[in-house]
Amino acid sequence: MVLLRVRPAVGCPVAFKSVEWIRVGNVKKKLKDHPGKEKELWQALSRQSFEKGIAAEEITGDEVLARLDYPKFFELSGQKLPANRSGILERLVVDRLIVRRQSDQFDVTDLGAVLFAKQLSEFENLARKAFRVVRYKGNNRVETEHEKVVVKGYAAGFEALVGYVNDQLPRNEVMGKALRREVRMYPERAIRELVANAMIHQDFGMTGTGPMVEIFDDRLEVSNPGLPLIDTLRFIDHSPRSRNEILADSMRRLGICEERGSGFDKVVFDIEYFQLPAPDIRTDSTHTRVVLFAQQDLAKMDKKDKVRACYLHCCLLHVSNKVMTNTTIRQRFNIAEDDYPVASRIIRDAINAGFIKLEDPASKSKKHARYVPFWA
Repeated sequence: MVLLRVRPAVGCPVAFKSVEWIRVGNVKKKLKDHPGKEKELWQALSRQSFEKGIAAEEITGDEVLARLDYPKFFELSGQKLPANRSGILERLVVDRLIVRRQSDQFDVTDLGAVLFAKQLSEFENLARKAFRVVRYKGNNRVETEHEKVVVKGYAAGFEALVGYVNDQLPRNEVMGKALRREVRMYPERAIRELVANAMIHQDFGMTGTGPMVEIFDDRLEVSNPGLPLIDTLRFIDHSPRSRNEILADSMRRLGICEERGSGFDKVVFDIEYFQLPAPDIRTDSTHTRVVLFAQQDLAKMDKKDKVRACYLHCCLLHVSNKVMTNTTIRQRFNIAEDDYPVASRIIRDAINAGFIKLEDPASKSKKHARYVPFWA
């Protein structure tokens, strides 16, 4: 006898070998052959959320406290730790981390487990959602130098995760007024924002994969399963949309991230401040990946890199109620004032690519021209 357990569908129907099935009466049928049933199913799935799912069923209060890092929950939420066991459990119930079944019997929700698990591997459906960090030798994935799987829940292990990523980053040596010092290749706030976004915006319905950071000598990549809910070109200005709204709200209240949609703005701002190439957002059929690049001279950047940096610079200024000019582009790329034709060429390439436009098309002045994103 073979017993196969299939968890309830979250977000989309369960498929076997890329085919969705449904039972009609006593007969198994292909879902695509019954459009009425398919519509009903999608409507039902759209009302469900990952966070309300159950990660562990019918366990005692002692088991709850053994599996969840409850002291970290009270620390991050700014609440005083209750003096007794029942007070702790009641607070976890109120915050939807657990559900009470009987007097001393509880279910741990997916929200509670993914945020505060001491060991994500103790929750079968979340084991593969642990955050991975891989440091490679060189610029490809041929040889791995270090690999770490963060076993704790996202909130419980967030600070340690960001600290570990920063420790693995390549370093640059810079000269101060008197001494040389080493600085990390990428700004820490940008790392924090990208890691938090990968956690929040991932598609938990995709099994066998989870969020990860990959570090190379020349770049850093942060990826998560699932495709963006908004156009990648509108990450800076678009109103925030969270695939996992309850998770996003919880992480905001815990001080780990923001839900106002300003996270990517901070990434772009800090990248510009560090004079690094612009981040690149890439998608394939299943994953979203944000790439940060190491320091690179303007002369070594290709046209695509320059145009992308110009567009994001223009977007960042626009949402700050400012406008892009030749002067701001020279500041962005650290171009000397007498080399203004170099900045003009970058602007022209961005216009030709359809990413930016003149604020006032009727203006004939090139010297005082002002530019806005194509969507403005």
